[in-house]
Amino acid sequence: MTRVAAIDCGTNSIRLLIADCTPETGELVELDRRMTIVRLGQGVDKTGRLAQDALERTFAACREYAAVIKELGAERLRFVATSASRDAENRDEFVQGVLGILGVEPEVISGDQEAEFSFTGATKELAGADHLEKPFLVVDIGGGSTEFVVGEEHVRAARSVDVGCVRMTERHLVVDGVVSDPPTEAQIAAVRADIEAALDLAAESVPLAEARTLVGLAGSVTTVAGIALGLAEYDSAQIHHARIPYEKVREISERMLTSTHAERAAIGVMHPGRVDVIGAGALVLLAIMERIGATEVVVSEHDILDGIAWKTAEEVESDDQRS
Repeated sequence: MTRVAAIDCGTNSIRLLIADCTPETGELVELDRRMTIVRLGQGVDKTGRLAQDALERTFAACREYAAVIKELGAERLRFVATSASRDAENRDEFVQGVLGILGVEPEVISGDQEAEFSFTGATKELAGADHLEKPFLVVDIGGGSTEFVVGEEHVRAARSVDVGCVRMTERHLVVDGVVSDPPTEAQIAAVRADIEAALDLAAESVPLAEARTLVGLAGSVTTVAGIALGLAEYDSAQIHHARIPYEKVREISERMLTSTHAERAAIGVMHPGRVDVIGAGALVLLAIMERIGATEVVVSEHDILDGIAWKTAEEVESDDQRS
């Protein structure tokens, strides 16, 4: 058993998992899992730079996480940074800030690496489920990008494309610095066109049509699931491995794109940081389901964080064996 800490810093949120992992048995015991909306990717699609206030929000979350990691005594920490920091001109400022607080440099990973971590985290528990057909298509709908991975026990093909809930919202649903409330039909059509073009790109290298089970990850998917389940508040235990029918996803997507900020904010499972971006995120999920003809999506609360934790634990054990 190895105690590890994994941090996933994306475009919209930064998340921490501390877990005891036993690679030989495939057992992962979660000790702490938390998420903070920091919107690191705020404006990066337009400016090419990480905003100063976004960096400060991220560094504040890092200081909180550093205290938790110290308290629980993880043997090793791995910090993975994804879409927003890949795109930014001033990512060195981000790297040095994280290093100063946590003592490790963030690994600014490629989209393909991100996809592999996500696939491992999402499917390790599902691999032996006889009621789910393979291959799996794992889709991780983030703030700035969406990862597509097809595989059985291991990754067969992967592709990252630049559509995510924050990027699509900022690109098409913001007018004069204000999110449209609700968006117009023309704005929604522009989002849909970008998503369809991204799906065309993904299909060039990932056999989307071969998928037999769609597994959805990240906040847009889990929020849609919480709404579909009628939860009064967010409950990861009920959301994890829920199977949400296509019709429910379509209904919720339409509702998110036609409701006001106040109406979305009043939904019990809605995190405040997702209120303005959930419409675009739900539309990404809907478009994927329509493209592959999926009748349902299996929702996973285990994702890139769990994949990072597993990989880190395996590396610790490998280092111990060599020493």
